[in-house]
Amino acid sequence: MFYSTEADIEQNLTAIEKFYDSTLNKAYLTTPTGDLFYAYALPEHAKYAIVFSSGRIEGLDKYQELLWELYNNNIAVFILDHQGQGRSYRHLANPHKGFVHQFSDYSADFSLFNQKIVDSLWQGKKFLVAHSMGGAIALDYLSQYSHSFSGAYLSAPMLDVHTKGIPKPLAKLAASSAKLFGLSGAYAIGQKNYLPVDFTLNVLTSSKIRYGLFRKVYQQTPLLQLGGVTYGWLNSAFSFIACVNTLELNNLPVYIASAENDEVVDNQAQHALAKRLNNVTLRVFNNAKHELFFERDEVRKPLLTSLYKFTEGLLSTDNGSK
Repeated sequence: MFYSTEADIEQNLTAIEKFYDSTLNKAYLTTPTGDLFYAYALPEHAKYAIVFSSGRIEGLDKYQELLWELYNNNIAVFILDHQGQGRSYRHLANPHKGFVHQFSDYSADFSLFNQKIVDSLWQGKKFLVAHSMGGAIALDYLSQYSHSFSGAYLSAPMLDVHTKGIPKPLAKLAASSAKLFGLSGAYAIGQKNYLPVDFTLNVLTSSKIRYGLFRKVYQQTPLLQLGGVTYGWLNSAFSFIACVNTLELNNLPVYIASAENDEVVDNQAQHALAKRLNNVTLRVFNNAKHELFFERDEVRKPLLTSLYKFTEGLLSTDNGSK
């Protein structure tokens, strides 16, 4: 398999940008509530497809290196900017505020994208790959909708969150009370507009070059910038988290890549899910921060190797539900 490396990424930027500009097909999917930005690329001899569900604050622009890398490994790629972020529509007058009416809106969008775009362009084997909030969306989707995915690979899925010094019961009470009093669109305590953090202070990745590149993307395209979460988003997230222990996935093979040093999501919920469901495999990636797909090569290459082994090991079976 071909692996993109930190040593070569700068000299490969021209090829990556050419792929993004010329090979990656980009368009908008119209929904009753707004337009969702998406992209896809189909290699001539694609072995299978990966449908990607990204994390909070992310858009597909951020994943140019990974999409290019997958494409060069003859994997078809599909990716959607979730509502409220990336190039998709924003809910509030202040586009920096992270907001969603209810968490299930994300999975409804994902279902529409899968039906209208993915299944119209691809009829072969496909896998759902997701990161962080995108992993929560993936699990919500898989538990609620009929699908034909053969497996799901989740990077640091958001099955619970760290509340940064605020006791979780208090954070939950604040979020539900804010909604009750019509303050869903207000920033949660401590949250604010997009502000890039210096690499030395970041909790996302140990790779300085990859961190710098995705911050550069946000700086060059202010449209992509997203700030902190509102009480509305937080209340919706807590509502999903409360249901994690009841999720059923109909024996679909699921792989969880857990970041040992994650300060964004609470890994205990990932371990609990893997313990409860026999179809879930979990591996802890040592010395890794939250953004596994943007980590240094010592973490990222084993991560991608595990992804390829997971998907290719399922090519000869059909575990997706119809």
